[in-house]
Amino acid sequence: MRMFRHLALLLALFAPLAVADGQYLIELIIFRQAGEPVPASQPAPDDWAGGAQSIAGTERGTALDGEAAKLSPNAGYEVLLHKAWAQNLSAVPSKVALSSGDQHFGHFPVEGTVSLTQVRFTDATVEFWINQFDADGLLTGSERLKQSTRLKNGELTYLDHSNLGVLIKIVPL
Repeated sequence: MRMFRHLALLLALFAPLAVADGQYLIELIIFRQAGEPVPASQPAPDDWAGGAQSIAGTERGTALDGEAAKLSPNAGYEVLLHKAWAQNLSAVPSKVALSSGDQHFGHFPVEGTVSLTQVRFTDATVEFWINQFDADGLLTGSERLKQSTRLKNGELTYLDHSNLGVLIKIVPL
């Protein structure tokens, strides 16, 4: 009997710490550093959202306004997208679509997805296209940003990608 108690204790110590499913506030800033755009070999695909859910109805007020203000043109930066939304996180990946600017034939100046999975930690994959259009609104080129990282609750995380950058933060609600 004593051996079973020790075994149960060992299993409890080495079992992964599961985080309960829950609602989180996610905030994301995409910005460009000074310099020439680095075009992708292919423009954004027509199905850039890939079945991701819209954040419509879950958008929240932004809290990283001070950080966004520091990314000013005077400092050599340009904020391309700044959004905050509520999202349930669990072991099943959840993917949301984000965009900013006026739509031209199914594309936005900034468009992409954020995929989040939470088991023991929260893993994030961001994939965005920064699009350029001609005078007729036709897509002429794109910059692509794709990065994955592990996030800590309440901690601001920076992702660097060529002359584009991402700030992302998640906070339990």
